[in-house]
Formats: sequence, C-alpha cells, structure tokens
Amino acid sequence: MSEEVKAYVFETKEIVEMLIKKQGLHEGIWGLLIHFNFAAANTGPSEDEIYPTALAAIARIGLQPFPKENSLALDAAKVNPSVKSN
Repeated sequence: MSEEVKAYVFETKEIVEMLIKKQGLHEGIWGLLIHFNFAAANTGPSEDEIYPTALAAIARIGLQPFPKENSLALDAAKVNPSVKSN
C-alpha cells in the first residue's frame, strides 16, 4: 500500500524557477518577491491569559528583477532558455 502524500515542499530557487517558466521569461535575473500584511491583536490560550500578538500574512508572491544571482534569484536565460528556430 502506498503512503498518502501529506505535503509537497519546494526550495526558494525551485519556486523562482517555476515562476520564471510560468511567465515565459528568457532573460534577466529574477528573484522572489513576497508581500506581507501585518496586524496586531490581543490573543491567548484563554480569556484570562491574553497577550499582545503580532500577525504576519503572506498576501502575494511574485518575481522582481535582481542585480545578480543569489539564494533568492536566478538567471532566466539559464533556467528557461529561448528555443531558437532554424
């Protein structure tokens, strides 16, 4: 009997590569862009035990140009080269 898959996990560069290919980018260095929304609340395990709490939510994920390759950015020409016609 095969095991049920619980989750698929990707490294940062794998996500960048997938987004580069999805957008059809063939040149430039592109890196991960994440927009966060922040909020505050008073929360806790019970009504008698509450604490000031900071909340961070990921609102959007995308790509942005980077000046050079690094742990967040890849060269589109390397990971998604243009197909040249003869």
